[in-house]
Amino acid sequence: MTTVTVLSYGAGNVASVQFALERLGATVRLTADPAEVADAERLVLPGVGAAGYAMARLSDLGLIEPVRAFSRPLLGVCLGQQLLFGTSEEGDGVDMLGLIPGTVRRLEPAPDRPVPHMGWSRLSMARPDPLLEGVDEGAYAYFVHSYVCPDGDATLARADYGGPVPAVVRSGNRWGCQFHPERSAAAGARILRNFLELQA
Repeated sequence: MTTVTVLSYGAGNVASVQFALERLGATVRLTADPAEVADAERLVLPGVGAAGYAMARLSDLGLIEPVRAFSRPLLGVCLGQQLLFGTSEEGDGVDMLGLIPGTVRRLEPAPDRPVPHMGWSRLSMARPDPLLEGVDEGAYAYFVHSYVCPDGDATLARADYGGPVPAVVRSGNRWGCQFHPERSAAAGARILRNFLELQA
């Protein structure tokens, strides 16, 4: 049975991620212990709310370096995907984990595009990846976010919200989902199952 460590650092949608993984048969360990993070088989970095607060919590708990050094499969969820990037323009600017280059920027509102982007959007595949195996082109995923990651070489799948929204990203052993896979019905469950089956 696969064991997944979920960072419980006071800035994440921990319970819903935990229950979704357990429904797929995983054993879930919730922790904010740097040593347990370093020893994890695979790691989920959830996140909701403000990037600055999330990075401050990771810093206070001594988790920034263990997450940066983590060499097995890592999945950032929602804000957790954004934290993988270099910086965010949120507030006065936030230095983040720097695992993927680029700056996370605020979504631009429009009359037909309120911010936050909240609800179901279709996924458009940019390139194949084991995390997306079995996820159909045009599958729906559930988004809640006000900031958007840069669209670049790391992008595996996009949504459209007045422009490209990198919905799934990857750099090496680090993946991110801007949407909430734990709330994204069959497509989200398949992505989480694929994550459990990635080679550690």
